[in-house]
Order: sequence, then C-alpha cells, then structure tokens
Amino acid sequence: MSETVLEVKNLHKKFGETEILKGVDLSIQQGEVLVLLGASGSGKSTLLRTLNGLETIEQGEIFFQGNKLTLSEKAWEKHRTEIGMVFQSYELFPNMNVLENLLLGPLKVQKRERKSVEKVALELLERVGLREKASSYPRELSGGQKQRVAIVRALIMEPQLLLFDEITASLDPEMVREVLLVLQDLAKEGKTMLIVTHEMKFARLVADRIIFMDEGVIIAEQSAEEFFDKQENPRILNFLNSLDF
Repeated sequence: MSETVLEVKNLHKKFGETEILKGVDLSIQQGEVLVLLGASGSGKSTLLRTLNGLETIEQGEIFFQGNKLTLSEKAWEKHRTEIGMVFQSYELFPNMNVLENLLLGPLKVQKRERKSVEKVALELLERVGLREKASSYPRELSGGQKQRVAIVRALIMEPQLLLFDEITASLDPEMVREVLLVLQDLAKEGKTMLIVTHEMKFARLVADRIIFMDEGVIIAEQSAEEFFDKQENPRILNFLNSLDF
C-alpha cells in the first residue's frame, strides 16, 4: 500500500469575511498525480498556497508524511524544501543567470556542497533541453524556457511533493507543449504531484485522480476515465461543456 505523503482535514480559509475554502479534505499518495480542476474562483490556487504555507488557514489540519504540521512561518521554512511549488509567474531573480537561480536554494537554504549541486543543476537543465542556457539571464529566455527553469528550481531541492499552479496559463500556445512534456516525464518517473491546470487533454493524460472544486468545496474525486467519460454530475458536465478540448 502506498504511503500517504500529504493529508488535509477540514481546511477552512477566509479572505476578510469571504470564505474561500469551506472544509476541504484530501490526501495524496506516494507517486500519485492528482489534478485539481474547477472554475475560476473555486479555491484551487488558494488551496495549493495553503499547502505550501503561503496562506494561513482559519481551521483544519495538514499532515505531511504522517506528521501533523505546525502551521507557523518558522516551521514552513523547513517544509517548503520538502513541498516544492511552481507558480504561473516563474518567480526567477532577474539579476541572476539561470544557474545562479538554481543554486540559490540548495546552497543558502539546504547548505549543500556547491560542486555536487552544480552537477545536478546542469543534469536537470540537460533533461529539460536547456543546458546551453545555464549562463543566460531570465530576460533572454522565452516564457516556456523560464517555466522549465522554474520547474528545475523546484526539482533541485529534492522535494517529496511538487505543487504546480496553472503554470501554462500565461504562456503562448506554442510554448505550452514544451512545459507539459516536462510534467509528463515527471509523472512517468513517479513523482508525487498536485497540479492545478486548465489543460483538459493534459489532465486526462497524466492524472491518477481528478478532484473537482466548486465554491470552496470538493464535489467530485474520480479517476480520469470516470471524470471525462462517465461523468454524471450536472455541475461538472456544464464545466466540461464550456471548454473546447
């Protein structure tokens, strides 16, 4: 039986008086790809941010590798090396070249040895087709290249769980494919991932399970086949019918 990497119980989150998450429960198993779908404003991105400590919660519990997390900023500093997150906006430092961006976390946060980390960084860049860009600056890269660097930056920290928040949303269509191919390779390798995406074909291809959120709650949790081919929930059918895929 697979190990549970992350478990969330009765998660509540408010912004002011508006309740965004209304008692969310979910779990992710070792090596599983969980895809989170839902309309804009349903709480998907907020949920991911609570799982990386970027948003506080009003109520609920988060368990990581069987241990209940202490939800303080100091505790999250450690857990962010184990729960990696890739954002829509890349978040690369413009004054550092690609290699420097990749080395910053392992050297400053994890205190790893530079020579070995640099070797890993170059190997990962080779894997995503960007070895020749190691000395380039973010301004010299396309959107798709920046996003692949952001993925490598998360991978180099050797996290147990990877969170991806709409990482193709700001890309031109021709750049989307190169980023999604990297995620497909990670899925084949057995990386544990929670992915928020609006790419339905990609979701069908990589998901072990699909979770659908609506107005701050999870209303469906199904295999990709059940979700796309055997769907009976009227709310989800309306969502799927509004998309062109």
